[in-house]
Amino acid sequence: MGRPVYLDCDTGIDDSLAIAYLMAHPDVDLVGVGTVFGNIDAHRAARNTLDLLALGGHGHVPVAIGAEKPLAGAWLGGPAHIHGGNGVGNVELPRGDREPLSDESAADLLVRLAHEHEGDLRVLAVGPLTNLARALDVETALPYLVESVVVMGGAARVPGNVTPVAEANIFNDPEAADRVLSAEWPLTLVPLDVTMEHMIEEADRESLLAADVPIPRALGQMLDVYYEFYVGTFGRRCAPLHDPLAAAITAGGATPLVAPTVQVVVDSTDGPGRGQTICDLRGERVGYPDQPTAHCRLVLSLDAPFGPHLVERLTSS
Repeated sequence: MGRPVYLDCDTGIDDSLAIAYLMAHPDVDLVGVGTVFGNIDAHRAARNTLDLLALGGHGHVPVAIGAEKPLAGAWLGGPAHIHGGNGVGNVELPRGDREPLSDESAADLLVRLAHEHEGDLRVLAVGPLTNLARALDVETALPYLVESVVVMGGAARVPGNVTPVAEANIFNDPEAADRVLSAEWPLTLVPLDVTMEHMIEEADRESLLAADVPIPRALGQMLDVYYEFYVGTFGRRCAPLHDPLAAAITAGGATPLVAPTVQVVVDSTDGPGRGQTICDLRGERVGYPDQPTAHCRLVLSLDAPFGPHLVERLTSS
């Protein structure tokens, strides 16, 4: 068995790629999934997750529904123009035969798994961080129970994708993000700086569609909607690899090259900087010396292109 991983997600298209990657990786034991609002509502995210898990032969993995709105304010709905009306590119997945847990929230599931796998559990969050913030309230010792936390979110030296400075996962609940990034656990932040540099191309989508197993074919179908959105960003049909890249770092399938441990603060004010991740990169020119009390590793680059590895993993499993 691989290392135990808990995934917290808002299952849209790139989340689906991340789930497929985790199922395909031999060093991962996916022990639980919690869902949160974001790309789609938390209940629909749970249905998408259950169906993907069943399609990939992982129908035994428990799925718990989490937060439906941020800690402060309201959720304004998911970006259907990016992920489709159902979150997975309007693809109708075969319905799995299991339902979400009825007696545990996502935060409760995370806390239980942290105790069951004390010292070994890897936490991967690829949506708004509301469930993790709630879990910290449920179990104040949580940062000392898990092995590590990887978060896809933020933007350090590049523009945001919701506002000029804010990335979607952080912007959707800055108060929760501030709580999570301030907690004293070993945390790796995978921001737009690196995820926007690693792509999946039209030829890769064709390879997924041609696979002889159902998961990659379904992913290839989903990517059609995703690619259309990103034509306006890249000028061609392709997409960046936000969530699967964070999944690969969690699993050890992608290796950070430049990843300093620095102070990171989230702007949770109501001004134009709301949702910004303010990263202290002032040590850049002297090799990023250790910053006192910092515990956030900020991934700025990888040692190799990620897209080919992802496609190979998805099509060879």
